[in-house]
Order: sequence, then structure tokens, then C-alpha cells
Amino acid sequence: MLLLCLFLVSVNRRLDEWVKLDQLDLDSVEAVVDEKVEDKVTSLKMTRHQKRKIDETHVEGHEELDAASLREHEEFTKVKNIATIELGRYEIETWYFSPFPPEYNDSLKLYFCEFCLNFMKRKEQLQRHMRKCDLKHPPGDEIYRSGTLSMFEVDGKKNKVYGQNLCYLAKLFLDHKTLYYDVDLFLFYILCECDDRGCHMVGYFSKEKHSEESYNLACILTLPPYQRKGYGKFLIAFLTVTNVIKHDAAYELSKKEGKVGTPERPLSDLGLLSYRGYWTRVLLDILKKHKGNISIKELSDMTAIKAEDILNTLQSLELIQYRKGQHVICADPKVLDRHLKAAGRGGLDVDVSKLIWTPYKEQG
Repeated sequence: MLLLCLFLVSVNRRLDEWVKLDQLDLDSVEAVVDEKVEDKVTSLKMTRHQKRKIDETHVEGHEELDAASLREHEEFTKVKNIATIELGRYEIETWYFSPFPPEYNDSLKLYFCEFCLNFMKRKEQLQRHMRKCDLKHPPGDEIYRSGTLSMFEVDGKKNKVYGQNLCYLAKLFLDHKTLYYDVDLFLFYILCECDDRGCHMVGYFSKEKHSEESYNLACILTLPPYQRKGYGKFLIAFLTVTNVIKHDAAYELSKKEGKVGTPERPLSDLGLLSYRGYWTRVLLDILKKHKGNISIKELSDMTAIKAEDILNTLQSLELIQYRKGQHVICADPKVLDRHLKAAGRGGLDVDVSKLIWTPYKEQG
């Protein structure tokens, strides 16, 4: 069976897909030879510097990669190698390339154990594995349980294979993600929906155990079947709460660690949307309730959100003015109400009283 990889122009690469030859209407193909020749002539008239500037301008989601790194990334990840995966009760279409080991190069579909994340080529292999696998939840410590939601903290050093498998899985849905085979330096926080069959992965975020750049997030992902249900904002809120509790109580993992942080760049397009939505609602809620003046530093101390992220968010909402050499927050109640309405619902709440967790630096 002949399969072709279909690349769509001017849209996100997650829409690329493998198709059968008989799915294509070749009679509708239009020749664009003249246009290509014209483009080639035009490109010859440009200096190499001009062409490089144009190439670097048309970058989606990789703004922080230099031109050489971007070209290497695009070439290496151009063809989506795995078309679909089976994870629990879901069959999920993948979005991007993921560098699975060479023995999986001939597999367009992979079968994942939803608990240990081992992956196989055939359904029968998964069925045999499930009869032997004694896990019913991610390895590691359950640090949060509220209703049917649980959060597990997984140490990459203690659960190396699980961490690596999670990275393979996540790369199928994160174009910008750099896959680290050395997961010892990372902590993974796995959000699950729980029922009588076990705890089923909804999404996750990861963070470095010690980040010199004060990043409080390495990667964040909500799996496609669970998107648009508020889980992305929940993951961000949970991260915030744990970052602040020692300092006060909410960026909950950063708040508990008593430090201000920011996610590692570049964020995926969906990750950026989730973060902007979360920052917007948190800041608007505070400004709505606060009486009197408040500074960006005070907002940062209250939320554990980096001052630069607060400034960019408020500027995007046109709530910042520059007066006498400093930024001033202009919080007209009617404007705040309008922005809050546009921001939509805030997602699922984190019940801090259900969090049982000790920051990594305090362990051992």
C-alpha cells in the first residue's frame, strides 16, 4: 500500500497527515511551474542577508531558535512518523514527529500502556503486557486527590524509563519540544482522572529540579481527548500553587517554593494560549478586588508570576500606561469587567487543602 505524507502550506504542521494514493484527486492538481520559476528568479536578485531575514521572519512557534537551528529542526522533523496511537480507551491522531528508536520506523500506529507508558507495535503485544503490568496509576507519589482528579509527582531519576516514554509520547503533540533522554534532572507531574479501573493520564507538566534561569516549567501538555475542559489552566494553577505556599498560598508549586518563575521558552501555540488565559484571569481577579494602587512587583509577589510576564499581559490588555519614567496600572472597573467577560471561565480550581507535597529541595 502506497502512502504519501501530505504537507499543508501556511497552517500548523499538526495538520500534516499520511494519506493513501487513492484518496488524492490528481486531476485537480494545478501546475505552478511559472510561479516557482518567478520565485527562483526573485530569490536570485536578493542578497543572502535579505533572504535570511525573510526566512527568519516567517517562523511559527520557534522564534527563539537561530536560523541554523531552525533549518536543522525543520529538516529532521519534517515527516510525521507515527500517525496514530492507542492510549487507554482512546485512539489519538498525532500532530508531530517524535524520534522513537529505529525499530519503530516502520510503524504508523503505536499502542501505549496508559499506566507505565511502555509502547508496542501490535495490539496483541499490548494485551499481553496489560495482563502482566501491575500498575494502575503513574509511578511516584500521589500528591493531590480531589474528587476524581489526582496528581502524581514522578522523579525522572527514580523512574527513568517512564520519564523517557513520557517524553516520546509528548513529542507527538509538541512541535517545539526538545527530547531529553537524560530525564534524571526533571520532575514530572501527571494529572489523572480516576475511576475503578485506575488513574488515567489527562496531561502533565515537567520542571527542572534546579533551573539557573528560574524556569518553573519545562513542558506542559493536555492530551487531545481532554482538551477544552479546563485541564490546561488547572495544570498551570497547580504549578503556581506549589510554587507559592511557603510564601503565601497559589503559581501553586512555585508559590510553595517561595520563588517567582516563568515557563521555559519557546512555548507551543496552545501552551502560550493557556498561559496567557491563566495570567489574564489571575491578574484581573486581583485588580478587580484590590483597593488602591498596586505595583507590578506586588502582583509578582502575590502570584509568583514573573514581572516581565505580568507587564506583557497587562500591556496586551491595554491596562498599562507609562508616566514619569515608570509603568502605571490603569484599572478602570468597567474595563476590568469587559476583559473578565472576554477571558471566559477560569478552569478547574485547585483545592490547596488537598495538596500533600514537599518541595524537592527539602527532601532527603
